Amino acid sequence: MTEPRGGLVVGAHGRHVVVEDDDGRRRLCHLRGKKNEAVVGDHVRWEPAPGDGAEGVVQRVEPRRNLFFRQDEWRTKSFAANLDGLLILVAGEPMFSEQQLARALVAAEAAGVPALIALNKTDLPAAEVARERLQPYRAMGQAVVELSLKTDPQGSLATLAPHLHGRTTLVLGPSGTGKSSLVNRLLPDAQAQVGEISQALNSGRHTTTTSTWYWLDEARRSALIDSPGFQEFGLRQVSAQDLPNLMPDLREHAGGCRFYNCTHRQEPGCAVRQAVDDGRVAPSRWQIYQTIREELERTRW
Repeated sequence: MTEPRGGLVVGAHGRHVVVEDDDGRRRLCHLRGKKNEAVVGDHVRWEPAPGDGAEGVVQRVEPRRNLFFRQDEWRTKSFAANLDGLLILVAGEPMFSEQQLARALVAAEAAGVPALIALNKTDLPAAEVARERLQPYRAMGQAVVELSLKTDPQGSLATLAPHLHGRTTLVLGPSGTGKSSLVNRLLPDAQAQVGEISQALNSGRHTTTTSTWYWLDEARRSALIDSPGFQEFGLRQVSAQDLPNLMPDLREHAGGCRFYNCTHRQEPGCAVRQAVDDGRVAPSRWQIYQTIREELERTRW
């Protein structure tokens, strides 16, 4: 009996995935077993399906280094697995949601995925306000770069290049921030790569509704994963007790609280509240913490 072949999931829809083999060939594969689930970025073992071998069957999904996902009260939505980095694209026009940004960063921290914030459209007047809103993130050690993909595409790509080289990076960004522009600037053949995945999925009468994998180089060492849009970012995978440890600015002070189980709200001797009063933690960040914590405490497991 031959050993199943290795492959990489580059497209997915339900029980059907597009697997790229070591030679770069892509084919539609079906997942064996109800408990077998695969997402873009997974490494799998597969075998050709009976017949002409044009399709395949995924026998198993290899253990993941990480999985970046969001989870609300009703469902879990996975973005991608085995990531080296998360690129969060924001802008001043339209002004980004700090709540959504904070939630994505918490999810990245929980998954152990390093995150980079990229402020795009720095040529527009609203960029100054966006910079001010990002200052608390810079202050807590979060990496932030600035881009102007429309007016200085080459300079912007040069800024990003060291963060993308030799890595698998998931890109998040709401509509209007320039995510499509980034993909098209980095990948002139982006549509061709998408076409390969779509063609494979359509052969099984399916269309892709998840993340999309792009190779950035011919050597297939650097990859960009474009994520689907979303309106909400649930964090049900995080417990209310763990939340402060996943927010670096709060975590820095939480160890100084009088009570080990301090919720950082009304307790006396709260070092986090003191840091907010002293200006060492931004009030907006503390408010975001309160909102997320209340949401997590309302959630029934």
